[in-house]
Amino acid sequence: MLIGELAAATGMGRDTLRFYERLGLIAGERRANGYRDFPPETVPWLQYVRTAQALGFTLAEIRRVGEELREAPDSAAALSALFEEKLRAVDARMAELAALREELAARVDTGCPLRAAQ
Repeated sequence: MLIGELAAATGMGRDTLRFYERLGLIAGERRANGYRDFPPETVPWLQYVRTAQALGFTLAEIRRVGEELREAPDSAAALSALFEEKLRAVDARMAELAALREELAARVDTGCPLRAAQ
């Protein structure tokens, strides 16, 4: 499948697909004429990438996760473990944000928002 066909099938732009290729998220073989030729399984993989991004995974995490899932004997268990890991990261970030919110709220109406509340 040529890059234009892949773009049409996924709704992604060619520049995005080239970027993903540079990151190693997708790989296309070069034809004799220099055109990229992507295997059909690239379409569902890119749908997975979009879903993973919507769930808060970075492209680096998605690349790592993809490698881990391909090597895992039980991909469902491996995926659950990755979700649990991401949940722990989200919980930690939520705690950090709650503490930041409290700090900001304590500084409201202090006359100088950069001074600590007394």
